[in-house]
Amino acid sequence: MKLETTTAQNSFKYGWLLSRVFPYVKPYLFRIFLGFLVAVPLGLLDGVTAFALKPYMDYVIGGREFTLNWHNIHFTITSMQMALIIPFGVVLFAAFQGILRYLNGYLSTWTSQRITNDIKFDLFDRLIHMHPQFFDENSSGVIITRYMNDPATASDGIIDNIKSITTSLFGALGLIAVMLYSSWKLAIIGVVVLCAAFLPVALIRKRIKSASNKNMVIGGNITTNINETYAGNKVMAAYGLQERQSKYFKEQIWNSFNVNMSLYKRSGWMSPIMYIIASLGIATVLGVGTYLINSGDMTAGSFASFVTSLLLLYKPVKTLGNTLTSIQNIFVALGRVFELFDLKSEIVNSPNAKELKGISDSIKFENVNFEYVSNQPVLKNLNLSVAKNETLAIVGNSGGGKTTLVNLIPRFYDIQFGAIKIDDVDIKEYTIESLRKNISMVFQDNFLYTGTIRENIMMGNYKASDDELNQAISFAHLQDMLSELPQGLDTQLGEKGLTLSGGQRQRVAIARAMLRNAPIVILDEATSALDNESEAIVQKAMDNLMKDRTVFIIAHRLSTIKNADRIAVINEGELVELGTHEELMNIENGQYKALYEMQFKKQEAAV
Repeated sequence: MKLETTTAQNSFKYGWLLSRVFPYVKPYLFRIFLGFLVAVPLGLLDGVTAFALKPYMDYVIGGREFTLNWHNIHFTITSMQMALIIPFGVVLFAAFQGILRYLNGYLSTWTSQRITNDIKFDLFDRLIHMHPQFFDENSSGVIITRYMNDPATASDGIIDNIKSITTSLFGALGLIAVMLYSSWKLAIIGVVVLCAAFLPVALIRKRIKSASNKNMVIGGNITTNINETYAGNKVMAAYGLQERQSKYFKEQIWNSFNVNMSLYKRSGWMSPIMYIIASLGIATVLGVGTYLINSGDMTAGSFASFVTSLLLLYKPVKTLGNTLTSIQNIFVALGRVFELFDLKSEIVNSPNAKELKGISDSIKFENVNFEYVSNQPVLKNLNLSVAKNETLAIVGNSGGGKTTLVNLIPRFYDIQFGAIKIDDVDIKEYTIESLRKNISMVFQDNFLYTGTIRENIMMGNYKASDDELNQAISFAHLQDMLSELPQGLDTQLGEKGLTLSGGQRQRVAIARAMLRNAPIVILDEATSALDNESEAIVQKAMDNLMKDRTVFIIAHRLSTIKNADRIAVINEGELVELGTHEELMNIENGQYKALYEMQFKKQEAAV
């Protein structure tokens, strides 16, 4: 699946999305519940200021005394006393509200981050178990965006926004209660205005989905561009590609700008519409309120309290509108996240798969057919048998299928037709983990992870003893290199191991393969990028690695090929010749002989 073709088709199935995210929310329900308990009074306290205006206007400004007669309780508060009590009470409530706001923010941040972490952990676990073709088809930028940014967008905001809705909703309810207390007639007008203000929100959800998906693709392209600029910086400098990279980067930034502006042109009218609706409501309230005051149905204090409540009500209503828009964006991201969860690796263990415990007879390719793209075959009806402890050199023209052939053995890809068998058992009947544990691989460009040299070698076998580690280092001819480094084995490597030369990286990779001590060894052009001096040292290390093992070696050096037990010539996805160097050289007009005359003979003459 190409991730940039996402549709987030389930982004409007709110019940389905919430049921999928609930397992991640469930462990933190207690803290979420506490957050909601804090959010309720936090919202209700918004009405305190508006409520305080009624007694302030009626008693302080009006110069009246407040008298309470309730059962046996009788007391009076003068207007001057009220003038001190009300402002002090407002400040006290504001301080209390501030404490609640801090607690609410802390609980929201904590729960959101934990949920985000849990989703990212599970998604990353899915990612590292995806089949290699998934990585072939998707750029690094899109993968980073989908697997890192979408979970953050989805889960960081969902709790916070739901709490924001809760706070705003109860804030609105508190203000509506003050309005009802002040005048139920005017309150009806206010509630109608409130309902009308929400109408625009429902009209833009599909536009949000479309813009969000487009921005996801653009964000992925931008990240890919930055990754390629970093990884290919030497090629960029050598060929003067700075302008090309800059042009592409600017195009993607402008694409993002255009998408966002297009969304704003279609949804930006929502805020002005809400302002107009609110102003119409306020105008109506002013007219009706004036009539009620003049008719004696309402005091000036009640009217001031009501108008203040109505004005304050616009804030939670606007917040609710913006939050609902934001939540729609979150649901789109959630839809994309659970698309990822529903992806399945195409390379999986078959039912009742068994453990592979070494090789006792042979590895066979029987009528193997393989294609990366439908109807474009890479390997065609290939038949080949390699005996235990035999070394097979694989040669042929570029693009003929050599690397594909060896990548099928550890099941990096699965064949469409035919079978690959170890000891007459189809490799699909072995567990993937045990199959790969029985294979050591050294590539042309070996990847070293950020960390120490020791850590990179130990990746071959984390349980290896110090003696086994030292033996692998010795067989890989790493002693001299390590002795020249101040920290030796514990030297920190830069990203991809670029602080080492090509030959040094290859020897570290060979030591890693030695430590794995697997019965099957695959060497894919392991010395092709090295100079003669480095190659000589690496070749010695490779010779040690190949002893008493079944070896598949894709090679371009004559010495390596001639030392192999047999040579397989693969062109255009077919096995065209098979035999020893001498046997193949005796084939008149043979492809190996032609390859030798064209390429290998020059090497021999140079030697």
